[in-house]
Amino acid sequence: MLNSYLNAFISLFVIIDPLALVPMFMSLTQRMTSNERNKSAYVACVISAIVLVIFAFGGDFLLKLMGISEAAFQIAGGFLLMIAAVEMVVAHHTGMTSTTPHEEQEASLGRDITVFPLAIPLISGPGALTTVILLAQEGESSVRHQLILVGIVLIVIGVTYLCLKAAPFIQKFLGVTGSNVVTRVFGIILTALATQFILTGITKAFF
Repeated sequence: MLNSYLNAFISLFVIIDPLALVPMFMSLTQRMTSNERNKSAYVACVISAIVLVIFAFGGDFLLKLMGISEAAFQIAGGFLLMIAAVEMVVAHHTGMTSTTPHEEQEASLGRDITVFPLAIPLISGPGALTTVILLAQEGESSVRHQLILVGIVLIVIGVTYLCLKAAPFIQKFLGVTGSNVVTRVFGIILTALATQFILTGITKAFF
């Protein structure tokens, strides 16, 4: 049981990848003061936490409402995470784990980047939302499991906030190269996790 929740933490942490957010966050907030940057990070993380918690509780209900089986979503979600993992490894931006050039251009037109693109899609993007729904389906259907999952979401978002708050120091310490190395390592880990989701879905569907 402990291993499954540890895997849940790793899965969500890897797909959000707080360290990889640092360079993008610094770029988006370069005209802000330190206080404005911290406030933007805090509000974005709160919004992201709310969105992820909603999907943790209501994602499975939404799938059932649309007639999508648990196995089908695990297979499809696994492939979606696989795309995100490949994006992280080869640094090809499709919008799964980062903003697209078009989204960055739109964000640059306005000063407030808190909701878009920081909260969505950088923190609580398609990959993170898919991961939360998959994790909600993995364990037993109980309030206890959902509450533990919410706790994991809050811990990961908390770590993300700390990384964004310490962004100037982290960027100086890691640099662009260090951040890219971390992202690629996380991408490899996510590839294995995505494969596991696909295999679990296939097993449920056919065996």
